[in-house]
Amino acid sequence: MNALISAPPYLSSLTPRYVRDEGPQSLLGPHTLALFGFGAQTPASLDDPRYLNVGLQPADGGAWFEVWESASIVNTWLDGDIVGASNDHLSFGWIEFDEGEEGIANASEQAYRRLLAHVQSSNFPHLLRIWNYLDAITEGEGDDERYRQFCAGRAAGFTIAERCFPAATAIGRIDGRRVLQVYWLSAAQPGSPLENPRQVAAWRYPRRYGPQAPTFARAMLAAEGLPMPLLLSGTAAVVGHASQHPGDIDAQLDETMRNFATMIKVAREHQPSLPERFDGSSLLKVYLSDLSATSRVNALLDRHLSAEVARLVLRADVCRADLALEIDGFHGS
Repeated sequence: MNALISAPPYLSSLTPRYVRDEGPQSLLGPHTLALFGFGAQTPASLDDPRYLNVGLQPADGGAWFEVWESASIVNTWLDGDIVGASNDHLSFGWIEFDEGEEGIANASEQAYRRLLAHVQSSNFPHLLRIWNYLDAITEGEGDDERYRQFCAGRAAGFTIAERCFPAATAIGRIDGRRVLQVYWLSAAQPGSPLENPRQVAAWRYPRRYGPQAPTFARAMLAAEGLPMPLLLSGTAAVVGHASQHPGDIDAQLDETMRNFATMIKVAREHQPSLPERFDGSSLLKVYLSDLSATSRVNALLDRHLSAEVARLVLRADVCRADLALEIDGFHGS
């Protein structure tokens, strides 16, 4: 695991990096668009709307931070229960919604109604990327599974056109805290949602995966002329719409990397300046369901990735119980 590897800051409208064991206040400068804490040793909260503790534990037990730097000075803002910050081109926002007695479907519907109302009334009405974190994501049977309930609620509150869906991640925390965490990036100009030809578009999944298909694109490119990374959705060993290689973490990781290679190839058709493979401009988050496999997964990642690729391995549950890992991230600038 790399302690600090990233592209030089302030070259892009969004430059992400990882930092380990550093005081969070020192990371909140005038160019910081967002700061995320991972691990029990990071603060649960800070008096700054740019900070969010996600509640996932790093595999190495350290105090890790993900920092988003901006080429321009940012302004923080507050809109009721939504907070965040903006630069000249992008806006970062986040909301936490307590499930209460009504459950995850209601929480996701209400959170997405608030998210959409805020974004559409702002100067940054075009959603590029959304991250969703919820406890016990695969708990429940059939359509009562919490991920399926989350997808149903999200769709009810997320009334936008299918081909405008942003890139997204939905991952399970393992903390018993029944609070849905959602954060996002939106922009003044629309981006280009991308799909992987090896996979069925998530929003076209058949009924076997639940009453409401997941509403996200596989990746997102920002508007032409806006220098920022390719935004990669949560990616796993799915081909077509089916999970591959149950019980074989080596094969699942290989399949995931094939999906990424295909996705980057598609993105390069639109933006040829993107590097052909993950490099020092890339930042990857690896969600791993069984931490006893950490050494194995790191060895596999070493085989696939050069040493300059920043990555963070986190203990988390994937939205399909037959998948051992999922990866998302940023690539290029």
